[in-house]
Amino acid sequence: MARRWSFQHDVMRRDRRSWVTGRSHGKRMMANRSGSIVVTIVIAMVVVGLLIGVTWFFLRGDSNAEIDAPLLSQAKRDSFEHVVIEQGEVESSSNVDVVCEIKSRSMGSGGVAILWVIDEGARVKKGERLVELDASALEQEMKQQRNVVNSSLAAKISAEALLQQAIIAKQEYLDGTFTTEEKALLSEIAVAEQDLRKAKLQLQSAERLAAKGLVTSLQLEADQFAVRNAMNVLDSATGRLAVLRELTKKKMLVQFDSDIETAKANVESQTKIHEEELDKLADLEDQITKCVILAPDDGVVVHANKFSSRGSAEFVVEAGSTVRERQTIVRLPDPTKMQVKAKVNESQISLIKEGMPVQVKIGASDGEALRGRVTKVNKYAEPNSWFSSQVKEFATTIAILDPPSSIRTGMTAEVRIMVDHQSDALQIPVQAVHEHRGHTFCLVKNGNGYETREIEIGASNDKAVTIANGLSEGDMVAMNPRRHLDLLQLPEIADTPVTTSVAFTEYQQSANSADSQTAGAARGPSGGAPGERGPGGSEPNAGGGPPNPEQMVAGMFQRMDTNGDGQLSADELPAERRDDMLQSDTNGDGMLDRAEMTARMRARFASGGGGGPGGPRGGFSGGGQ
Repeated sequence: MARRWSFQHDVMRRDRRSWVTGRSHGKRMMANRSGSIVVTIVIAMVVVGLLIGVTWFFLRGDSNAEIDAPLLSQAKRDSFEHVVIEQGEVESSSNVDVVCEIKSRSMGSGGVAILWVIDEGARVKKGERLVELDASALEQEMKQQRNVVNSSLAAKISAEALLQQAIIAKQEYLDGTFTTEEKALLSEIAVAEQDLRKAKLQLQSAERLAAKGLVTSLQLEADQFAVRNAMNVLDSATGRLAVLRELTKKKMLVQFDSDIETAKANVESQTKIHEEELDKLADLEDQITKCVILAPDDGVVVHANKFSSRGSAEFVVEAGSTVRERQTIVRLPDPTKMQVKAKVNESQISLIKEGMPVQVKIGASDGEALRGRVTKVNKYAEPNSWFSSQVKEFATTIAILDPPSSIRTGMTAEVRIMVDHQSDALQIPVQAVHEHRGHTFCLVKNGNGYETREIEIGASNDKAVTIANGLSEGDMVAMNPRRHLDLLQLPEIADTPVTTSVAFTEYQQSANSADSQTAGAARGPSGGAPGERGPGGSEPNAGGGPPNPEQMVAGMFQRMDTNGDGQLSADELPAERRDDMLQSDTNGDGMLDRAEMTARMRARFASGGGGGPGGPRGGFSGGGQ
């Protein structure tokens, strides 16, 4: 047993040693194989790198050769159109506004809620129901007002009764109390007079008897006293009668007349109060009736929704919305009188005149072009919102001639205002024109060389300018001669007012900017000659006045702000002017806004550096250069 166990143990030990030895050998083989793969990859990468380097060397040589030669374009005759393109909204020039006639019941009243409104776009006939407003508050107020009316009626009746009482009281005094008192005093006076006569006769008799010694002195004095007493009684009655007639009667009449006038005034007041309360009740009944609004005429319903300058809804016509007094709820436009209201940038508004023909393209009309005419150009700019730039826009109204029944109020429209049209005009691209101190030049191919030729331009658009003098049909002109200043031979010219049109200045800036973005990276930046004005350095106004930084910056943003966020990122700037233009980034956020660019533009003009890329101070162009 011991030998068997030892034998098995030796066998197991040899098997273990063989397994370990085999595993080590496998690891060495795998390591050798991995090393061979790494060496192969490194050799392949070196070979690929050498091939790329050789290819780049030859391509670079061809590219440099291509850059050295200017791109050429031929002066040719063709139809020319100068068109101003803007977006607008379709509206009717003749609308029937349906307004809320429910009066505000208090200073803090928020209006009245809409319970039901007809769907927008529905066709209605005169007298059909359009809107139903909440009348519950008015109905509750009407119930209270009826109680107020009853109270005012009771007060009026009471006041009329008091007036009658005052009149009767006066009559009662004159015909009753005064007459009775007067007669009583007259009777008293008559008795007093009778008593006085008796006393006097008695005294006379006593005096005669006293003279005969038949009456004592004491009896004589008594008779004398009786006479004086009768006289006093008579005088008292007479005086009281005079007071009654002269004073008491007047006093009582004044009091009675005052009571009557007071009662009349009270009656008049209560009558007016009652009438006012009746009017309030009638007004409430009328207001409740007006809570159901009927169509004043036939038409197509358009909800009078209102939106803020930020684009958010301020008021939407729907059930539950609150509408204020005199606020328009629904419009019934006349479909036979349609127009487009478009906002034109201040840089182009001087080109627009009333009566100019217009092509109108409605977004929902399958590309159908409608005829239109400019009917109004506002003299004042549209108000800006708090977050908008300082660039002004002017509302322009375009009447649509023979509008089709398919268009609706609120549709988006593109208007193409025909500023100028020439059937046969000699023209070249705007990129081929170079401005220098108020004069325009072209670099013209002449055999194997180039010559600098002064030209006179006419009308312009975003692609081409017409040539009035200086070029002939078939002449080959260099595109963007600013990139080949070594070939330009510009004359010495004193500073003169620039008369280049606004349209040409802006369109040339736009074209140069587009050209620099496509070809500038390959050609590299090239500076301008001292004293030279680039396309953006010339004053952008037809009258030759001072430059307008806001207008120039507005043109730059209109062309370069591709994402429409109101700022220019580094990717949106021309490559050859990017570093220079980013110097305007005063807040260091890596973006350029209108305020930053306008501030720098103003500083350049104030310092006399000009706005063109070739100016003495190297300012950036207002056109996007």
